[in-house]
Amino acid sequence: MTHPALPTLLLALAPMLSDAPAVLLAQLTIHERIVVRVRRMPVAPAKPIVWKERKGPKCVAPANLAGVLITKPGTVDMVLYGGKWLRAKLDGECKSLDFYSGIYLKPGADGHVCADRDVIRARSGAKCGISAFKALEAKR
Repeated sequence: MTHPALPTLLLALAPMLSDAPAVLLAQLTIHERIVVRVRRMPVAPAKPIVWKERKGPKCVAPANLAGVLITKPGTVDMVLYGGKWLRAKLDGECKSLDFYSGIYLKPGADGHVCADRDVIRARSGAKCGISAFKALEAKR
């Protein structure tokens, strides 16, 4: 009667007992860091637009962002490719003027920037959490 672990032990020792070259295994982990810069739009429209805020998405794909505008304190307005507008509401006492030269976004592992999770960063090093995204519609 043989021991139950003997076949496993023989399989493990087989490469060392044969003339065949041993196989070496290795693992490589690659970490990447993505930061997206979104530039500030150069000028506001000639006639100011009055916006109505509606419920917005929880997350935004950075590839959809065409530019940003600073229109009022505590918010950053985002222009999306295709003509839609979003407003990022900033946490607490964040000053939107810190983002006058544009914003930096670091998407999460899912590739999106989400409210109540991610932050907007400025060139100066300032950062503010995003409390909510609001969809903007022009008032008529």
